Amino acid sequence: MTPMLAVTDVAKSFTMHLRGGLRIPVIEGVSFSVSAGECVALGGPSGAGKSSILKMVYGNYAADRGSIAMATGDGTVDVATADPRAVLALRRERVGYVTQFLRVVPRVSARDIVAEPLVAAGVARDEAAARAEALLERLRLPRHLWDLPPATFSGGEQQRVNIARGFIAARPLLLLDEPTASLDAANSAVVVALIREAKAAGIGFLGIFHDTPVREAVADRVVDVTGFASQVAP
Repeated sequence: MTPMLAVTDVAKSFTMHLRGGLRIPVIEGVSFSVSAGECVALGGPSGAGKSSILKMVYGNYAADRGSIAMATGDGTVDVATADPRAVLALRRERVGYVTQFLRVVPRVSARDIVAEPLVAAGVARDEAAARAEALLERLRLPRHLWDLPPATFSGGEQQRVNIARGFIAARPLLLLDEPTASLDAANSAVVVALIREAKAAGIGFLGIFHDTPVREAVADRVVDVTGFASQVAP
C-alpha cells in the first residue's frame, strides 16, 4: 500500500545573507513514511530540525534535495518540486497543519475561524458553524468567547481554536507542532482523544510532541531527527 507520506533523502540548509551568504547545513538524508491511521512523532532536542521537517512537508520551506511524496486521489505529488498552485491544492484537500500559535484574523470570530475550512470546501455556513461549535465545546472553550476575535485570548485559548480549525476538515494527513504546548492536563486529554479517533478513521499524523505523556499516548513510532544531523566538515 502506498504511504500517505514518503520522505526520501531530504536535505535542508539555511543561507545567512547578512553574513556574506554563509550556508549552514541543518539536516540531510531525512527518510521516513507515514501510513493511513498512523501517528509518527519526530523526536530529538530543540534545534535538531523537527520544525524544519514539518515546514518542508507543508511546503513552507524548500528542500535542498530529496523528495516529499504525498498521496492524492490519483497518485502522488512531490511537495519538494511542486509548483505553488499544486501545494495550495494539497493544503485545501490533503494536508492540514496545527502550529503552536494561531494566526489571528482581525474582526473574525473564533467560530468563523474554525468553520472557514469547511465553508471553503463548500459546506453550508450553518452546518459549518454547528460543527465548529461542537469542536469548540469539546475543547472546553467558553461559549462567551465563540463570537469574539481571538486576538485577546490567552495562549491556551488560542491554541484550542487552532486545534479545532485543524481537525474540523478531516484532511487525510495532519501535521502537529506541539499541539498541547499551552494546554492543561484536561485539555491535553481532549486532544489525545481527538487524535486517537482520527487515527481510527484513517487519518495519518506527523507531529512534534515535547509533552512526553501525550507522545506516548498517541505515537505509533518515533523518528529520531538527530540521526539526520548534517555532518559539517571541520
